[in-house]
Amino acid sequence: MSSTAVTRITHSCHLIEIGGRTFLTDPWFSQRPGYHPGEPAALGVAELPALDGVLISHHHYDHCDLKAFGAYRDRGVPMLVAAPVAARARRHGFTNVTPLAPWHSAQIGGVTVTAAPARHAVYEVTFVLSDGTRTVYFAGDTMLIPELAQLPDRFGHVDIALLPTNGLRIRPQAGKQVVMNAWQAAELTAILKPDLAIPHHYAFTSGWLGDRLLTKSDQDPRRYAQAARQLAPATEVRIAEPGTRVAL
Repeated sequence: MSSTAVTRITHSCHLIEIGGRTFLTDPWFSQRPGYHPGEPAALGVAELPALDGVLISHHHYDHCDLKAFGAYRDRGVPMLVAAPVAARARRHGFTNVTPLAPWHSAQIGGVTVTAAPARHAVYEVTFVLSDGTRTVYFAGDTMLIPELAQLPDRFGHVDIALLPTNGLRIRPQAGKQVVMNAWQAAELTAILKPDLAIPHHYAFTSGWLGDRLLTKSDQDPRRYAQAARQLAPATEVRIAEPGTRVAL
């Protein structure tokens, strides 16, 4: 059996290996004012391995950096995306783009990729990947919503969960929360009961001024690890630095 593994590149951009296939999630390879990953990127676009698929949860720049990712060598790589991303991907020259609505699936090389519900500041989906033996859940930067409690019933055991933890709030919108926080991510961990959970979407910064005027967030993933120890003690939590490959 081929290994199931995750390598964080930065933020919510990962390489997921499952069923002998390699998937890239939420590509982000550049920076601009107000958007900084807060941690180094482990790989540039030119250094990416051959990809069997690309998953994009929503169209925010820090999850859908299509201008930079447009340099990827294979414009025909299969892309499974939230519906608003599809036209953007095609405009950037990608030719094999499939929008997925929640609970709809596509097959890529023996791996079933299913979109799952999400809630964020814009339309978003999350993704479940399964090769029939292993299952990985990629949560993008969703809030914790009741629909996610359906995941165990629909997909059975989750081996790896990739969860956002920074509880991002938008200051000009009365502090509206748009991403689950550490405790909420731990609550979802208790629902999913994965063998392994890896936090993401925590080091992001809007810059010195933006963090004070535009956004507020928790940049310490250890708070999630602490909460998960209380709510889901059977799950191993790994805080993976960019470039670290974590395998089951």
